[in-house]
This record gives sequence, structure tokens and C-alpha cells, in this order.
Amino acid sequence: MLKDATAIVGIGQTAFARQLPETEKALACRAVLAALDDAGIAPSEVDAFASYTMEETDEVEVAKAIGAGDVTFFSKVGYGGGGSCATVGHLAAAVATGQASVGVAWRSRKRGSGPRPWKNTAVQLPTPGQWTRPFGLLRPADEIGMLARRYMHEYGATRDHLFNVALACRNRANQNPAAIMYERPLTREMYMTSRWISEPLCLFDNCLETDGALACVIVSAERARDCRRKPVYVHAAAQGLPAQHHGMVNYWNDDPLSGPAWTAARHLWKHADFGPQDVDVAQIYDAFTPLVPLSLEGYGFCGRGEGAAFTEGGALEIGGRLPLNTGGGGLSEAYVHGFNLITEGVKQLRGTSTAQVPDAATCLVTAGEGVPTSAVLLRA
Repeated sequence: MLKDATAIVGIGQTAFARQLPETEKALACRAVLAALDDAGIAPSEVDAFASYTMEETDEVEVAKAIGAGDVTFFSKVGYGGGGSCATVGHLAAAVATGQASVGVAWRSRKRGSGPRPWKNTAVQLPTPGQWTRPFGLLRPADEIGMLARRYMHEYGATRDHLFNVALACRNRANQNPAAIMYERPLTREMYMTSRWISEPLCLFDNCLETDGALACVIVSAERARDCRRKPVYVHAAAQGLPAQHHGMVNYWNDDPLSGPAWTAARHLWKHADFGPQDVDVAQIYDAFTPLVPLSLEGYGFCGRGEGAAFTEGGALEIGGRLPLNTGGGGLSEAYVHGFNLITEGVKQLRGTSTAQVPDAATCLVTAGEGVPTSAVLLRA
């Protein structure tokens, strides 16, 4: 019922910066209004909203501020970056089943100028935090650093493989005037001599800290034909929470390196008309470089333990086996919990990316690996 029944017809974003003066609410409204203008749809027609549980600006405030009409569907998705693609999936399901006609998904965040979420230790010790925080895994970087070390030990991955990921994202950001790292090249020497954040993760293995907001508009495939921009169809969507999951560290899983991506991928491909070999371009969640090889394996682009080797030989660059994060991703464009990967996927299939993959017709977008996650397949 969901397959190609809806389309993303509008995208919008604010500027990205380490510090922006506007509130998260103001940034959210600017991004939403920009997306509606891109689609050629009046704010009064919006009747559905979806965002993250971590979003500080709720649908009541956004709806009032933009001048939306009666709202008949609204949802929020948990687990930070794991929720990005699920917002699109929720709206696509709502529109496809007649619960709404014009849906808006958004994320607004002042991560660059705001506080660090883990700073307040009093709220960090519910289960499962009590099994990690007291023992030094205070930040997501610490947790992913431990998974990365396990991956290196099991499969022989090296820092050169992680550099391949960081370099591909930086190279695309160098082409994107909206990116934080526009025209700021990265070299192997810079990477290898940078300071540790949580060994084996160095500075350039970690995403940016960014203020900014993004949004997209979803309508039925029938209506999409009459909108202002070329429609990008939501071909399939999935969420994934594996059995005995324990956020990021996966302590209780039989295999800590088989994360939520594997669960989401099985459901995603089951409902798609094409497979990993048919994906022209990918936007893979990159809060940390090790998440990319883990996701490459989980979504079926290579075999178990082969994700690191997959990055070799320019495979992730334009013209490579799987061009990815063509706007720069969370590592080099902006980190707004992965929503910029959604908008970049739309740009690729419209043919308007700053690092355009020739004749791109299919795109995989993934949310955060390591936490309950989500993914969408887009097609032109």
C-alpha cells in the first residue's frame, strides 16, 4: 500500500552554523515554510506533522506559527538520529491511508550553541544508562568507539578505512556552499594527527556540532504530479529494533556488530521492487565514521565484515561503487540528526545536488545505526 503511493514534493532548510541567533522554533518555522514554498503548497493546507521526540518545538506551536489548518495526524519518533527516516515513513503511511493529505516532517536543532545532552548526569542513569554511564561511557562517541574497536579486532578494519569515510564526506562538502566544511579540504595527515575524541575515534570521525533546521513536504503521488517541483517517490520505508537491543553498545545481542540496520534492512528490501545492487546513490547516517561500514553490511551492499574493505579505492566517491552523503553528511555538511540526508536524497533524484550523481534514479537514506533506526528508499 505504501509503495510509490506518496512523494516528497518540497524541501527546505535554514543556514547551518556553529551558532545561529534564532530560536529553535523560529528555525523550524523557516524550514517548514521554505519547504512548502518549494512545493507550491499553502501552509493552510498542512494537516499532518511528524518529528522527533527530541524536537523541542512541537506540532502545536509550528502549526499555529505557520498558519496550518485543522491537523488530523501527528507523530514523534524516538531515539535521536534513528528517527529521521521514520518521520517520512509515518507521514507516507498517513497520506497513503487517507488520514491526511499534506504532511510536513522537520527537525530543528541548536546543537552547536546548545548544551550537550549528556551533561546532566541526573537524567542519564535510567536503565539502560546505569550499565554504561558509571563505567565511563558518558557520550555517544565513547559507546561507538567501543563498537569500532570491536569491529577493528574482529575484521581487521583500520583507521585508513575510517579516513576513507571521512574523506568522501568532506570531498562532497567541499562542493556544497551550504556545508559547514565548504572549501575546507581534509588530508590524510590532518586526519591521522588530529586529537582523540574517544580512541579509536579522532576529531574527524565525529559529526559536526550545528545549529539549523530542515523540513520536507509529503503528498499523495496523484497530487505530486501537479506540484511545483519534480516529485521524489517514497518507495519503501522501515524501522528496526532488534531483539535484546541495548542502545549503541548492544551488550545483550548475540552479535554486537549486527545492529538495528540489519533488522530495518530486511523489512525495507522485502517491500521494495529493487535491491542494494540497484541503488544509484546512498545517504548513510554518519554521526561517526564506523557507522558507515556497519551500515554498508547491514543494508546488504557487502558481506559481513566486508564494510571496511568496501570503502577502498574511492568506492564512496562520485563515480565509485556507491557514492554517498553527497551533500557532506553529518560529518561535513551539518549535523541535524540526519535530516539533511533526506533532503540531499531528494536533491539527487531531482538532479539538483551540488555533487550530482549522473542519472541517479534510486536512493537509500538511512537513520542512525546503533540505536533503534529507520530507512527509506526513494525513487525518481
